[in-house]
Amino acid sequence: MLLERIYDEDLAQASYLIGCQARGEALVVDARRDIDVYLDLAERHGMRIVAVTETHIHADYLSGTRELAAATGAQIHVSDEGGPDWTYGPAFDDGDEPAVRMKHGHRIALGNITAEAVHTPGHTPEHLSFLITDGAQSDEPGFMLTGDFVFVGDLGRPDLLDEAAGGVDTRFQGAKDLFASLRDRFLTLPDYVQVLPAHGSGSACGKALGSIPTSTVGYERNFSWWAPHLAADDEAGFVDALLSGQPDAHAYFGRMKTQNRIGPAIIGEAPELTEYTTERFAAELAADRAILVDTRHHRDVHEGTVPRSLNIPGIAKAASYGAWVYDPETEQRPLVLLSGSRVEAEIMRDHLARVGIDAVHGFITSLDGLELAQPKLVQPDALDRFERALLVDVRNTSEYAAGHLPGAAQLSGGRVLWHQDRLPAKGAGPIVAYCQSGVRGSVAASALRRAGYDVVELDGSYLGWTAIPGNEPVVA
Repeated sequence: MLLERIYDEDLAQASYLIGCQARGEALVVDARRDIDVYLDLAERHGMRIVAVTETHIHADYLSGTRELAAATGAQIHVSDEGGPDWTYGPAFDDGDEPAVRMKHGHRIALGNITAEAVHTPGHTPEHLSFLITDGAQSDEPGFMLTGDFVFVGDLGRPDLLDEAAGGVDTRFQGAKDLFASLRDRFLTLPDYVQVLPAHGSGSACGKALGSIPTSTVGYERNFSWWAPHLAADDEAGFVDALLSGQPDAHAYFGRMKTQNRIGPAIIGEAPELTEYTTERFAAELAADRAILVDTRHHRDVHEGTVPRSLNIPGIAKAASYGAWVYDPETEQRPLVLLSGSRVEAEIMRDHLARVGIDAVHGFITSLDGLELAQPKLVQPDALDRFERALLVDVRNTSEYAAGHLPGAAQLSGGRVLWHQDRLPAKGAGPIVAYCQSGVRGSVAASALRRAGYDVVELDGSYLGWTAIPGNEPVVA
């Protein structure tokens, strides 16, 4: 048996390729939308991808299930649990064969290997985990792909439906369902079963995810925070502990939920990116037909950038920050990336496609010759100049609670564009934005400037302000 973990550091997301080497057949679970990594991996091992599936309707990235099936002819398998509100749309039946809609106990066979669907609701009602059995070695499962059910040291949060998908108090039933899934589906497994989750440290799908890629049922049974609640049959204590302290859910999660349920658009072969000259791009900007994505560090951006550009600093977190600043449901103008090369621009385009941003049309390698402006900054010792401004902390609620500037309101960077009702009216006065060190503040500030707000960035952000003797943060 071949079992490969493919990890996206940008979104802290793991997908898996499981293959029967004797038959040369492979299954991919929880694929992302830029699929070359799976095609290359299968080719390297002499395998055909014959099946694709996913653990649930994802919220944090756009699924590549349909994309991969369209490229390979693989059979799609999706959950048929959770009721009509959580049924995958008819787009999943558009391939050569309609999608196989799985109930608890359904098995996907690859030679001697089987992947058995286990209904594990809680994070979402339709959630499936997959027990993997290598029949050449044993007739018992040795691995469980847990998706967003069990992480290393944590559990999938049950409140995302409330936070990002328009649910009302669904978190409480979700937490109870998660308790039952742990009791009836997870803790009944042998201790040796390896746990392979869909997310790692840095994901907003849980509150305390570990950075270690795998665990075991036995380790989680003995050392996880939730195990004592299960051992004592303490459902109420479990629910309270699970729901407290969850991080802010990014606003784009709602869009992902909707698109992943309906069926993400298939990209196919992406068109070649246009390389813009200074003259041509200046004309596009003058006609308001394009948006520059300034990919530099915020310190360089502060030296001068194209007015109303968006700051997405580099490839590493392009999907994460891109989803903060660009909403493809409301913005139609194409994106032009500031990039050192065509290859870099193509990689960044792939990252943005992971969150459904398909509007990258081209790139430019230099801003020389373009009209630039410096974003407004205020030094930490000069904040009193903006006494009547709204001071906005764009960090997470947990960071804000641990210490924030006096008078600051909290609105995380992933939510600012979607919660403008919490901001002053445009033209009513400046907003002073800060984060921990300046990166997230610059990203959020660029989005707000493009939306028409007068934004001033606190130079050095929270760390710069607290470094001044006598400045005492407020602890919530």
